[in-house]
Amino acid sequence: MRSFVHGAAVWGVESPRRPSRVDGVTMAGFHVRDLQALRIVPHPAVTLLLDFGAGSPVIDGADGRQQLGSVVAGPGLGSAGAVLARGENVECVQVRLSPVVAGAMLGTSPAELDGVVVSLDDLWGRAASRIREQLGEVSAWQDRFALTDALLARRQAAGPSVDPEVAWAWHRIVAGHGLARIDELAAEVGWSRKRLWSRFRSQLGLPPKRAAKLVRFDHAAHRLVAGEGAARVAADAGYADQSHLHRDIVEFTGATPAAVAREPFLAVDDIAWPEVRPAPGR
Repeated sequence: MRSFVHGAAVWGVESPRRPSRVDGVTMAGFHVRDLQALRIVPHPAVTLLLDFGAGSPVIDGADGRQQLGSVVAGPGLGSAGAVLARGENVECVQVRLSPVVAGAMLGTSPAELDGVVVSLDDLWGRAASRIREQLGEVSAWQDRFALTDALLARRQAAGPSVDPEVAWAWHRIVAGHGLARIDELAAEVGWSRKRLWSRFRSQLGLPPKRAAKLVRFDHAAHRLVAGEGAARVAADAGYADQSHLHRDIVEFTGATPAAVAREPFLAVDDIAWPEVRPAPGR
């Protein structure tokens, strides 16, 4: 397990040695001794947090509500920096699910998770407690990843799939770092813009234009964390100018580009998910 230190928090980070058997799933293991008010930065994936340690993570929502333990969060959660995570001795497997596969695995449409954090118990019932017990019974992180992956593969095989046209449009948005034009995507699949918008929104949880904006933000934010200058990032990421990038960063995080470049939640990505940074949800 590798270490990542930020302020008083010491993160232990572990990554699977093998990719998931299901496309669109990435995992990492975290042990954080003292997690104090960490800003949740929006990400273009559904996030599944499987807590099994002696401590318990706490998610403070924008509405003042709290969620403890294992949770699920929709794409883009944390806009304007309004969602915080904290806790002591937090030990968990964190999974990022492409919206294309999330609905089948979770048993609910990502549209039901828009901007909210939901207790996994509410979605999975007894299955949530069972996976928590199983993760706590094994001591090796690779075994925990294998348990999680097997569970997700079973649920994905039993669940419904999204329209191929919707999946194709999502992957095109991701591959283009959010710069794909929605009208052109609709034309390429032979759908009207209205039909693509409706199917995309209902099946993936957010409309295609917002998805593209979130993917573009994520790409730009990780380039800032990597040390690239804001002017260069703005030009390469398709923003009109540096001010446009600044407004987008503030809208999504509640912080300036300079502050975002120091965000531990983003910096740890390079340790936990190096093979998928900066492109989300493959």
